[in-house]
Amino acid sequence: MGEFDLIERYFKRPAKRALLGIGDDCALLQPPDGTHMAISSDMLVEGRHFFANVDPRTLGHKALAVNLSDLAACGAEPLAFTLALALPQIDEAWLAGFSQGLFALADQHGCELIGGDTTLGPLNICITVFGSVPAPAGKSQALLRSGAQAGDDIYVSGHLGDARLALEALRGKFDLPPALLLTTRQRLEEPSPRIALGMALRGLASAAMDLSDGLVGDLQHLLKASKVGATLYTAAALDRLAARTHVDWANAGISDDAALTCVLSGGDDYELLFTAPPSAAAALQAAVLQSASPIHCIGRINAGPGLLLHDKNGRELPTHFTSFDHFS
Repeated sequence: MGEFDLIERYFKRPAKRALLGIGDDCALLQPPDGTHMAISSDMLVEGRHFFANVDPRTLGHKALAVNLSDLAACGAEPLAFTLALALPQIDEAWLAGFSQGLFALADQHGCELIGGDTTLGPLNICITVFGSVPAPAGKSQALLRSGAQAGDDIYVSGHLGDARLALEALRGKFDLPPALLLTTRQRLEEPSPRIALGMALRGLASAAMDLSDGLVGDLQHLLKASKVGATLYTAAALDRLAARTHVDWANAGISDDAALTCVLSGGDDYELLFTAPPSAAAALQAAVLQSASPIHCIGRINAGPGLLLHDKNGRELPTHFTSFDHFS
């Protein structure tokens, strides 16, 4: 099978929302009237972002999910995506599973594949997504990292730390019960992008971003962009670890500090981190119902710089928690 046969069999579909899809040198995409285009790219490299023996179906899902999570953080509606794929060889069973997982999530969010590239090389997946954000009278409603204000509450969606817990279990650090490993591994390999919540937060959240490298590090990116500081309630953040209620920590070899590390430094959560004024609390609950995405307040924004970590008794903790950095 050659390159173009591969594309034709596993990735070519008729264009629906695009003016022109796969088959020409460029695709043509027309954003809806009165909107701005939101664009994001992410790369997944074997051995760096995923295990070599990962199920190709879940890999196809995650490859697109991490990009859709960026659109969610911007409050954008997905439109289309491109795929650049390097393959060490043509494995038809692998390609069938990968494309199945990829298109299942794409169809769920109405996001169509409109182009890309394939080549021979170490397994590497690069996706670029395109979305739209309302921009009435040219004023964008996109959610940015730079709008947090002193006094705002800090929220996260869903659960944190479960993906890191699964990763450490797969590395042999923790001994999780099989059922719990299966659940947490699904969080690691098949994250759910919070598209509906991101769109519902337009006009409510003062700042937003997605959580990909760990809560503490990602929060500090938001604080830097907004030129503010924050107090993070670590007990409230730890309550976001869903697995905490399903495992005997001592028997699994997980200390309280290790659990907190999973939540604060974990990465691969792909939940939304956002800020909003206290006056928006009621409207946020309506957004939760509209999007079916749970949220939880885990801190507040301060006028002064810096990030403070407080335990359940209000005592300040050392900020030794770090986040993932490819080059550190």
